[in-house]
Amino acid sequence: MPLTRKGAATRQRIVEGAAGRIREEGVFGLRLEDVMARTGTSKSQLFHYFPGGKDELLLAVARHEADRVLDDQQPELGALTSWGAWERWRDKVLARYRAQGADCPLHVALSEVGSATGAARAVAAGLLARWQGQLAAGIRHLRDAGGLDPALDPEREAAALLAGIQGGVLILMTTGSMAHLEAALDVGLARLRAARPGADG
Repeated sequence: MPLTRKGAATRQRIVEGAAGRIREEGVFGLRLEDVMARTGTSKSQLFHYFPGGKDELLLAVARHEADRVLDDQQPELGALTSWGAWERWRDKVLARYRAQGADCPLHVALSEVGSATGAARAVAAGLLARWQGQLAAGIRHLRDAGGLDPALDPEREAAALLAGIQGGVLILMTTGSMAHLEAALDVGLARLRAARPGADG
């Protein structure tokens, strides 16, 4: 049955508390007792909202963090209607991952649940589909407004841009370097600019 407003707020507090704990200290050694102490909830409350225990909570944290990935790019991601908007979005993505650094709560939570499980794959696939959809909408807007080659495929271009971003994020998580993510964004946007009618090359 649907949660009451109070119940939904309690559940969200537990998820945010667990996410905060993971961001600060990682998932290793995460105990439900720590989450309960942090969020002021009892064991019965925690298992009421997450009867599957730690794994179910971690999956909820992963969904929460997936939403944050996109929320942190707004309002720019949802308004890619000019080249200036694309540049502001690029700067916001870099700022987000620069602040996050090599520790990615989403990746940590999914890895702990088991990235090969159906539920974990659904979280990752849902995030990528929503992200690609918003990038494609921005590319489609520029194309339909006459700012890009009419033959350009927005979905394919968005997929390539997102693949570059994700590769850059993975390298950031592995090495701590932002260089590849910055290069992926700059080359991806340069590729789009090259598709303007009358653009050289």
